[in-house]
Amino acid sequence: MGMLRKLLAWLSVPVICLFALALYAVRPFNPDNNRLLGWAVARVGRFFLGMERPLEGTENMPQDRPTVVIANHQHNDDLFVMGDLLPPRTVTVGKSSLIWVPFFGQVFWLGGNVILNRGRSHKAIAVMQATSEAISHDRKSLWVFPEGTRSRGRGLQGFKKGAFHAAVASGAPITMVCASQYYDRTLGWSGCREPVAVCVLPPVETAGLTTEDIPQLMARCHQRMETAIASLAPPS
Repeated sequence: MGMLRKLLAWLSVPVICLFALALYAVRPFNPDNNRLLGWAVARVGRFFLGMERPLEGTENMPQDRPTVVIANHQHNDDLFVMGDLLPPRTVTVGKSSLIWVPFFGQVFWLGGNVILNRGRSHKAIAVMQATSEAISHDRKSLWVFPEGTRSRGRGLQGFKKGAFHAAVASGAPITMVCASQYYDRTLGWSGCREPVAVCVLPPVETAGLTTEDIPQLMARCHQRMETAIASLAPPS
């Protein structure tokens, strides 16, 4: 049952994206399209997975000003765990190969998201700095997985600097979204997925910081997220 649930959850993604293309065609590159799509994909995906998602701290997510959201990245299923938590006018960052994923790739591009070429990763910080102008001038928020790759439940990995450069350059606060560690396990005969708890931490202000402050800022955010993730872990 667990495999069937997962199959249905992921089959729902291109179907939802196909219908979403109509909305994206009417208002292309509108960043609020991403929030609507994320909401639909996450809610439908969790329904098929039978996954509970206890959530704390929603009041900490800024709704009236741009923010740089950073979240821990464990599995592809993070899309179902956190996809409905995007604040208004949010764009995200993805590798260029996503464009070729049927339907999802097209709505990702039409959502005005930032596309990075992994083969030119030395330019990633420059891309983030350019994104900071969109945050400042277009009042867009940015969602980033700062670990850069999936941890597969092995704990919070080291952060890359890009998101922090964007936050400092734009003066936008950093909002941390933390998901408990999970391992794609199911519960009982029904195949329902194990619950994944999520909390949103209070924003960390960056106004007045410079690039020299980035290492300390990264360390502070990493420590706060690591502590929060540990507190979300189920009792052993």
